[in-house]
Amino acid sequence: MNIRLSGLLAKAYHPLFWDVYQRRHREYWLMGGRGSGKSSFVSIALICLMLSDPKANVAVYRKVADSLRESVYAQMRWAAQQLGLESYFTCRLSPLEMVYRPTGQRILFRGADDPEKSKGLKTEQGYFAALWFEEASAFHGMEELRTIQASVLRGGRGITLVSYNPPIHAQNWINAEALRAVEGRLYHKSDYRMLPESWLGEGFLMLAEQLKEQNERAYRHMYLGEAVGTGGQVFGNVTVREVPQEELDGLPVRRFGLDFGFAADPDALVECSYQARTRTLYIVGEYVRTGQSLHLLAEKCRELAGDALVRCDSAAPREIAELRRLGVNALGVKKGAGSVEHGIRWLRERTAIVIDGARCPVAAREFSLYEYQRDRNGVFVAECPDRDNHTIDAVRYAMEAVMNQQVVKLKKGGFH
Repeated sequence: MNIRLSGLLAKAYHPLFWDVYQRRHREYWLMGGRGSGKSSFVSIALICLMLSDPKANVAVYRKVADSLRESVYAQMRWAAQQLGLESYFTCRLSPLEMVYRPTGQRILFRGADDPEKSKGLKTEQGYFAALWFEEASAFHGMEELRTIQASVLRGGRGITLVSYNPPIHAQNWINAEALRAVEGRLYHKSDYRMLPESWLGEGFLMLAEQLKEQNERAYRHMYLGEAVGTGGQVFGNVTVREVPQEELDGLPVRRFGLDFGFAADPDALVECSYQARTRTLYIVGEYVRTGQSLHLLAEKCRELAGDALVRCDSAAPREIAELRRLGVNALGVKKGAGSVEHGIRWLRERTAIVIDGARCPVAAREFSLYEYQRDRNGVFVAECPDRDNHTIDAVRYAMEAVMNQQVVKLKKGGFH
């Protein structure tokens, strides 16, 4: 047999395949819209991974056991057929499994109706080299996934693959989890535009274009896999992505903001840069911590900002004075009636707020999940909550001079 993987996997998945095949990461999170090819990729990658190690077995989970046969079971059989290996597998319905006859390796299919049942999942020989959660957004939270991981991947030898279509609501647990920078976890986002058109067919492409014309928001959610929200998201202009070093080096002057924590709230220090020409705000550095001394906070300010000005919440004059005594170029911002609303509006009106998710995981989470208040009937009102917004406040302080400069220019031009 001579099977070319490049003919089975879209180019967008080629680097990811070798990463999975060599198990360079502990977890792989694949998110994407309809027709993005993520399930096809995972099924092919898992069989190739099995062939690389005669002791490797695979466990495949969906939330509900009744959905296994027509989804992941059929998907794995398709992958075996595409790889020319269908005749090498014995496929059983009770229990639902595929057995690779030359070595006895198994692919087991289970529902997570009761995650505790996974404790009894065993294989006659070898170990579980991979665990796949398909349609992971149907699970109730990370705790369910962790329970199954701990039961199946004993000894930490295996990898986990999580595939899902992002739910529409940014606050959904899996969308929030995908904003976390977790050591050993690799994120991959895809959509149907990354696949050859011949793989999708004219009918699929026609339906996608029709929805795009009729309802762009629904199109972005269904086909592009975007968490477009439910109308309450404050910042619809946020992009979370890696900012490469060469792009970082080309950014304009860096600006720093500090929001002091009180009681259980953390101190939040951020590093920003603003490109006026493109109206793009970059958030490229942060330090967020609860319950620290001012000496440690000053040390972190000097590390991140050096001698640059750090604009702080003026409601804490004693803390600012102490930071200055400890060598931080700290300055309280001018606050007044409407300053919060003005700052939020200015941020909302930028073309884009680009956040480096690896360098700034807290900012990525807060900006992406920040929503307007709801009234007693659950309806969104034009009021921003004063919670989970520590980096947002710090960014407002950092950009105070830019905001005020633009207001002055407007007034000089005759606008108020």
